[in-house]
Amino acid sequence: MTVLICFASLALLMFVAYRGFSVILFAPIAALAAVLLTDPHDILPVYSGLFMHKMVFFVENYFPIFLLGAVFGKVIEISGFAQSIVAAVVRVVGKKKAILSIVIVGALLTYGGVSLFVVVFALYPFSAEMFRACGIPKRLIPATLILGGATFTMDCLPGTPAIQNIIPTTFFHTTSYAAPILGLIGAVLIFTGGMIYLEWRCRKLQAQGEDYGTGHINEPEHIPDSGLVNPWLAISPLFLVGILNFLFTKLIPIWYPPSIDVKMNSLTPAFNIKIASVLGVWSVEAALSIAILFVCITAFKTINTKFADGSKAAIGGALLATMNTASEYGYGSVIAALPGFLVIRDALSHIPNPLINEAVTINVLAGVTGSASGGMGIALAAMADHFIAAANASGIPLEVLHRVAAMSSGGMDSLPHNGAVITFLAICGLTHKQSYPDIFGLVIIKTMVAFLVIGVYYATHLV
Repeated sequence: MTVLICFASLALLMFVAYRGFSVILFAPIAALAAVLLTDPHDILPVYSGLFMHKMVFFVENYFPIFLLGAVFGKVIEISGFAQSIVAAVVRVVGKKKAILSIVIVGALLTYGGVSLFVVVFALYPFSAEMFRACGIPKRLIPATLILGGATFTMDCLPGTPAIQNIIPTTFFHTTSYAAPILGLIGAVLIFTGGMIYLEWRCRKLQAQGEDYGTGHINEPEHIPDSGLVNPWLAISPLFLVGILNFLFTKLIPIWYPPSIDVKMNSLTPAFNIKIASVLGVWSVEAALSIAILFVCITAFKTINTKFADGSKAAIGGALLATMNTASEYGYGSVIAALPGFLVIRDALSHIPNPLINEAVTINVLAGVTGSASGGMGIALAAMADHFIAAANASGIPLEVLHRVAAMSSGGMDSLPHNGAVITFLAICGLTHKQSYPDIFGLVIIKTMVAFLVIGVYYATHLV
């Protein structure tokens, strides 16, 4: 019964998300409905002590990134930089390569350390302009951005700084470059399969007479191609973010000690900051701030009269994206605390093959929680010792466990209630009904490749 409660809550949240209802409203309803059916007495304590605590934790840590990412994307848009990049790419690769171009740029940025949420804010204006110019249906934008920023660069490529590739290092004592050959094989398979799928969908929709479409919401302002800035100047802020993010990641630990005690005056209690816990956030925030300033200086005449209204719209989008994802974070925390969740976790532990066991367990838990990092973190915290013992008994290197864990986390996590999916759709002004079927096509490809990589390992013993 407790397991059915977990799945019923999950089904409710996926249904309302797909139907276009606000997850900010229904995430706590779905979570508390599960608590009601488990132990009605705990509803209020769970709401205040767990759901809201985790939701506020997410906002506290990540809202500045959402805010700065939204403003960065908006100045890229209103400065005409996005349109300049579009015009240049269309001239170089042709209209038929628009999807490929966006995937490559997204992959370069995320592999370079730029936050996925920053990338979607920055690349959406670029993508919208390019899809409009090429007559590609707008509904394919979210799937295209996800393929470039949240698949092979997130957990396959060796050395990627994504959290999904970092979490396993703690449990398996590996590095972010674990199993590089298997990771590269997985990346090639996902990239190739995803591109074939998206190009096929594009041709199919165009053959049915569908183009970019009209009447969309949250559309970037179009600037005529005449008088656009140099494309090298236009694209420089995107790479500036990646470069500065890397530099600040190296420099901040030099500028500050590992732990800082701060006391401003005698009335304010002292507080402590652990640099390791904020390094990634500070680095991205500093990089985005400088990149925004760079765009404002280099395109001052263009954005001067538009910045006030544009920044207001960006702030509204950032608030919505943050609250959507934070609500999902709170929901996943509540579900993970239910008795039924432990039953699901324990049942999965009985799969005999260690790699298949790991892949299935992490996929299921990531799907239930709607979070790649959350599902993997829960699975490894509970079962890492079991995975390690089984792998050692079978002679499987821990590097392979690392890579399979990372790749599996990014499979079934992207169900309709996933915070990143909801955020992408909100930023692009699209609904689940319009765009999720194509996102789910990538989910299937991504999930299958994790198991194909396991097959490659057993067939070749490559690591």
